Amino acid sequence: MDAFYASIEQRDHPEYRGKPLAVGRAAERGVVAAASYEARRWGIRSAMPSLTAMNKCPELIFVPARFDVYRAVSMQIRSIFLEYTDLVEPLSLDEAYLDVTENKPGIPSATLIARDIRRRIRLATGLTASAGVSFNKFLAKVASDYRKPNGMFVIRPEEADAFAEALKIEQFWGVGKVTAEKMHRLGIHTGGDLRRFTEEELTLVFGKGGHSYYLNARGEDDRDVIPERIRKSLGAETTFLSDICEREELLGRLWEIAQEVWDRLSKHFFAGRTVTLKLKFADFREMTRRKTLSAAIDRFGLFWMVARELLDSTNIESDRRIRLMGLTVSNAEGEQNTGYRQLLLDFGDEWDDGPAASREALRYEPMTR
Repeated sequence: MDAFYASIEQRDHPEYRGKPLAVGRAAERGVVAAASYEARRWGIRSAMPSLTAMNKCPELIFVPARFDVYRAVSMQIRSIFLEYTDLVEPLSLDEAYLDVTENKPGIPSATLIARDIRRRIRLATGLTASAGVSFNKFLAKVASDYRKPNGMFVIRPEEADAFAEALKIEQFWGVGKVTAEKMHRLGIHTGGDLRRFTEEELTLVFGKGGHSYYLNARGEDDRDVIPERIRKSLGAETTFLSDICEREELLGRLWEIAQEVWDRLSKHFFAGRTVTLKLKFADFREMTRRKTLSAAIDRFGLFWMVARELLDSTNIESDRRIRLMGLTVSNAEGEQNTGYRQLLLDFGDEWDDGPAASREALRYEPMTR
């Protein structure tokens, strides 16, 4: 989907159409969850601090996220996918892989199917979608971004080799800013540059990702589209634009990450017993703290309490600067439902770091079976 959250807000609020818009909070510790294409022309991107975004574009309009609406539209789109194939692998609310090799309408062309799906999404939701069509996941993913917004791009088997060779390494799946900089230092700027290295050399330098880079540089990807998979963990992490050492700012960023993780947990109906906090310092050293509860975490109040407790347990020196923070929830497999749930008490002003809604979530709840 094209600028999914922002496009929904512009669809539902005509006064926002054609204007730079960001979904998120216009607050000191706020971040941009999504940006319209009008805002992107100003260099505004998701995960950017709100203050930075407002400095780039003083006319930027901020609107609060409505995840219940985004989920409902996502399910509406998912139902369209399922009319063509059961092999649908969602990546997020606004993106999915479809294997249409064998499809329900019996249409012989994946290109025609993609065009029809985009047409039906527009009719049903009023939103535009972009599609990538190819014979494997890697190429289809790259192709889906190639003609955005509201476009489609096809990579045929006979075109894959030359396409991958000319592709910039920043467009390769799994290559972020840090990895790209590391590749640049090795003289790797395109898929053709990647091909000069053996699989063993790439694996030695980049770990298990080296195997994927080796294949992708040749237009190869043997992953199947998997509609149902056992999820063992779920989380999120953020690399800060500038390193942080102040505790109050760290708490604010932790709060934002916790909200993002909780939204993902709710979306995937995932409940785990173990919470892991990850910190990466300015010198790239890492620290993790982990806590496992006796029952799955089923409320944001409990999740936030554990996350904050883990941060407090790190006892970081005041001069140590942090460049990355992440939270992960895991340990859901094999969980037995005992019929009991962990109780929480109201700790009053202790929880003033977050909105009032979070404090309300911490109030005592009767034990239920």
